Amino acid sequence: MTNKKQLGVINIIGLGVGGAIGSGIFVTLGSAMARTGRSILPITVISVFYMLLAYWYNMAISGVFVIEGGDYSMKGMLLPPILTGFGGWTNIIWAFGFTGYALALTQYLGDLWPIFTDNLKLSSSIILTIFFLLTIRGNRFVTIFQNIVTGLLILALVIFVFLGIPKVNINNYFNMSYDGGFFRNGIPGVIGAIAVMGWACQGTTMGPVGVIPITKKPKRNIPLGILLTCIVVSIIYGFMSFVASGVLTFDQYAGNNLSVTAKAILSPGLFAFFVIGGGICAIISSFLSVLVMIRNPLAQMADDGWLPEIFKKKSSDGYPYYCYLLVYVIALIPILTGMNVDNAISMLMIPTMVINAYLNIKCMYIPKNYPEQFENRGFRIPKLLFISSSVLGGICAAVIAITLFKELNLNNAIIAACVVIIPMFFSYLALRTNSVNENKLENQKKLIVEQALANN
Repeated sequence: MTNKKQLGVINIIGLGVGGAIGSGIFVTLGSAMARTGRSILPITVISVFYMLLAYWYNMAISGVFVIEGGDYSMKGMLLPPILTGFGGWTNIIWAFGFTGYALALTQYLGDLWPIFTDNLKLSSSIILTIFFLLTIRGNRFVTIFQNIVTGLLILALVIFVFLGIPKVNINNYFNMSYDGGFFRNGIPGVIGAIAVMGWACQGTTMGPVGVIPITKKPKRNIPLGILLTCIVVSIIYGFMSFVASGVLTFDQYAGNNLSVTAKAILSPGLFAFFVIGGGICAIISSFLSVLVMIRNPLAQMADDGWLPEIFKKKSSDGYPYYCYLLVYVIALIPILTGMNVDNAISMLMIPTMVINAYLNIKCMYIPKNYPEQFENRGFRIPKLLFISSSVLGGICAAVIAITLFKELNLNNAIIAACVVIIPMFFSYLALRTNSVNENKLENQKKLIVEQALANN
């Protein structure tokens, strides 16, 4: 490898925490609390490590191989051709994530200016349009905004936690019979809350695996950094959930975003700062980051033949305008048809977890298929635990997909099924019509494996 090694464990933790703590906690915590009440405190901690298992392949592969292409190459190493196409389609399915961002941003803006929520569809549609227009010209704005918003977000969370903790009634909080008690809806409520919180907890592995080439001792430091990231994030989320569910009653906080609790504990000025610097900036940051993140994968997917020929067209600076237009239209339709934030997130999480379940299960064969590399793994997890975690990771991802699907009404369940079936069909069609060369895909997979083995 020619890259200069620069990053250590502390850097990895910073990337992991920054990638995990963002819009997700501001968007999903209220929905999770509606399912399980005050037991959201232990559940947020559990959810972080549950999602570590649901994304087990990131940690498992990075501890055995030095994969230069990060998550993309990991998928290329493990997926068969048809699922490679489906994996590419998940970049288009991110449209539902943008739907969720636009709706959630409208709700937070409505906390300060009710005109936004009074005109929810129009406001969300305009917000969605503006953000897609911002992708046309470069990434400099995104980089500058990210640096500003990170500081504002941290400050907003510190204010929320430190001013909120003294207002929690400790005696009532841990009184199992007060206000519906812990585990309000039993085991189904716990599972549902974990599934919903998956959106907020899934970022702990993504940032770290993206910087494998420039990390010192990556086979040790990436998995270790991911584990430590999970500990840090679980502590932060634990404090946030403690305040969010401990100041108000269940009827007041259930299903609402964090601004409801923030309004009860903060002065008007600090409340406005929390909404803008916390909720609004976090959502905008995630919105812009993901829009930028999918640009190259969308273009590559079109160039590889998974989409019709017209989608290969780009601007002079490589902007895949037809690809972005497709994602924009798919994101706009749920807004206009009245889909809520929870359902939009489910549409994205379900296919993602289907892919993850497959990837995690495939990891159980790594010790058998690559015995020498496994023996030289940087993170000395026992073989039996490695295999068991791979199987458990597959189960965890599948449970999230099934749980989110079961919670949908009939119309949304049909849409969710189509979100999985239609991309799978198009991937099959692309292979059958030779729009995508299956031999080329296999050669790419061999190249990824050869590079990974050479880097060890």
